Amino acid sequence: MTIKTAIIGLGIMGRRMLEHMVKHPGYTPVALWDPDPDACQAALALAPDARISATPEDAIAAADLVYLACPPVPRKAYALAAAAAGKAVFLEKPLGVDIAQSEELVADLKAYGVPAAVNFTQAAGPALTSVANAAREGDLGDVVGADIVVTYAAWPREWQKAADWLRFRDEGGMTREVISHFLFFSERILGPLSVVWARPSYPEDLALCETHMLARLETADGRPVTVMASVGGAQPDRQELTIKGYDASRRITDFYVDAVSEGGDFAEIVERPSDPRGVSLKAQLDDLELCISGEPNRLATPKEALRVQKLVETMLAGKS
Repeated sequence: MTIKTAIIGLGIMGRRMLEHMVKHPGYTPVALWDPDPDACQAALALAPDARISATPEDAIAAADLVYLACPPVPRKAYALAAAAAGKAVFLEKPLGVDIAQSEELVADLKAYGVPAAVNFTQAAGPALTSVANAAREGDLGDVVGADIVVTYAAWPREWQKAADWLRFRDEGGMTREVISHFLFFSERILGPLSVVWARPSYPEDLALCETHMLARLETADGRPVTVMASVGGAQPDRQELTIKGYDASRRITDFYVDAVSEGGDFAEIVERPSDPRGVSLKAQLDDLELCISGEPNRLATPKEALRVQKLVETMLAGKS
């Protein structure tokens, strides 16, 4: 039996997940919904056997699993409607933008007792799995901290522009959309973090999202995670997380390129996949099956996503 799935939110992330659910033997997308008719038609082209639901409630009723790829603000209502109906819930990140609302969401999801996870795309991927194993087995020596470097010529990036909300301060920005992934990864390796200081920069139009982020976070025992992120200038995208060990360090670039240094230049240690996004999404969907079955899995829990959200919102507010 495949998992009957509804997708609410058919922008770039919703359609990307839909495409890979169609390919995966464990899932059958049956119901799709988005307020944009053009997005609905683009999604239907990927999954012609699914149907466009009249309302999000109709989509939820048709499925066993509800994947929420809508913007952050409406996610809570849809997630709780699905959970109240006994459906499994898979949420895009960030979990939300209002911490009190997200705390309520996490508590309510736990009370309903339905399978629930958040789509930090590195969670089940080979890079995080490999680095976590190396840290646990002592291959890095003492893990002393992490560095996060993210730079873009423009935000949103060209392929994201259809999701207009990504450019606004209320719900968008690179800290929520990208840096959050690396904070999740860092907490998985180093343990819980707290923000020591953070300095975001915003454009003159305060409705728009941050253009720069400098921050220092620390573990309870003082190991630092440093963040340097910026937008602007002619340059390729740069997305790097370095987990620093006393004996060896591992650098993950663009979420999947895994390299090691023992003091010299970083050298890639695995062959690059021909379709890195496909590998990552298949791994997420494999572990989502485990989650729905109540089996151990590597996906981000709502509780973990709430921790990351609290770090992100603290950084965006600034702390000295």
